[in-house]
Amino acid sequence: MAESTAAVEAGDDGYAAPGPLREFWLAYSQSRGALIGLALVVALVVLALGADVIAPYPPNEQYRQSTLVPPAWHAGGSSAFLLGTDPVGRDMLSRLIHGTRLSLLIGAISVTISLFLGVLLGMLAGYLRGLTETFIMRLMDVMLALPSLLLAIAVVAILGPGLANAMYAIAIVLLPHYVRLTRAAVMAEAGKEYVDSSRIAGAGPLRLMFSTILPNCTAPLIVQATLGFSTAILDAAALGFLGLGAQPPTPEWGSMLAGALEFIQRASWVVTFPGLAILVTVLAFNLMGDGLRDALDPKLKR
Repeated sequence: MAESTAAVEAGDDGYAAPGPLREFWLAYSQSRGALIGLALVVALVVLALGADVIAPYPPNEQYRQSTLVPPAWHAGGSSAFLLGTDPVGRDMLSRLIHGTRLSLLIGAISVTISLFLGVLLGMLAGYLRGLTETFIMRLMDVMLALPSLLLAIAVVAILGPGLANAMYAIAIVLLPHYVRLTRAAVMAEAGKEYVDSSRIAGAGPLRLMFSTILPNCTAPLIVQATLGFSTAILDAAALGFLGLGAQPPTPEWGSMLAGALEFIQRASWVVTFPGLAILVTVLAFNLMGDGLRDALDPKLKR
């Protein structure tokens, strides 16, 4: 009996079928870009969590005798400031490391708020249909008709400039994508046999929506949330650059760019390094999101 059970688990060819996590990793690891993106994201998370320990100086500490010091490998650079200093003598490396924590926090909070509201509205639109669906989806269409940055600026102009209001604005900008994605997934799953079986067994609407249908819609939502991180970081940097997001002296990459524009010709590092930080972070989340899409979507698995 034990031998027959082992044979069933191993399959006809004698090899055991991989578990769900191993199968996911095998599909994910086929993409070199996805692995690079994952490694970069892990490094960014480590920097964010250990910013107080890793950063050589406090992010807002000013060394007035060392203003606009070039990076250590440039002529006139100092090993005390590896990436140089900004116009008021603050260490660029320390501000970039603390800016990593702030950018990831903005992405996490914005995506969480947007994902929660988007799933709720998308579930209602896809399951209830009728007037509820019409009202929700036409509202999302109006929001999508506006450029995302313009919509974020309009929201911040109403709420007032600041980091918290910028996160709310970014969450509103991302909301239509989650609503539309959830609605489409719910409509695809609602007519399947397992949903009818649960309904016949006596499951109510709330249980059908959140316990039966929603778990089968998580794969595209995970991918969209990962890609939404990069959008949130870009929008936060844009709002900070325009003076509507994080306010000085907060070490946020967009506001760092805005405060250093006038020195771009004589001290290019003050704008180069924040720009590279934005580029690398957005690229890392996009690569990881592409890998998740390939690994979670059966149609795209290699």
